[in-house]
Amino acid sequence: MTGFKNFILKGNLVELAVAFIMAMAFAAVVTATVDLIMGLVGKIGGQPDFSGWTPAGLPFGVWVTALVSFLVLAAVVYFLIIKPCTAARERLFPAEEQGTPSDVALLQEIRDLLASGAGGTSPRQL
Repeated sequence: MTGFKNFILKGNLVELAVAFIMAMAFAAVVTATVDLIMGLVGKIGGQPDFSGWTPAGLPFGVWVTALVSFLVLAAVVYFLIIKPCTAARERLFPAEEQGTPSDVALLQEIRDLLASGAGGTSPRQL
């Protein structure tokens, strides 16, 4: 019983469960947004579902509907989730300035000390 308690309480099971629940709720929001946009496409193009289009008896309409839905879903995820999150992350957590790595700085300091101890000649460039 102790092993089970440790598995439930000490593992990442609770965090994974919360992430899964949040992802499911978020997926519902994204799906509703895609349905809304597909409805707007339907108003413009006459119908939001191309499944009835079967030239030469082949179900091209199903493929076109799936393709349009995928492109709308990708656009919604990118423009409403990825882009704003990236901008917020850059604004709230700015990247640290790129400086000289510590090992290179140490080597440069050793080079300068050796050069100054060897007759005061200027340090050579690496």
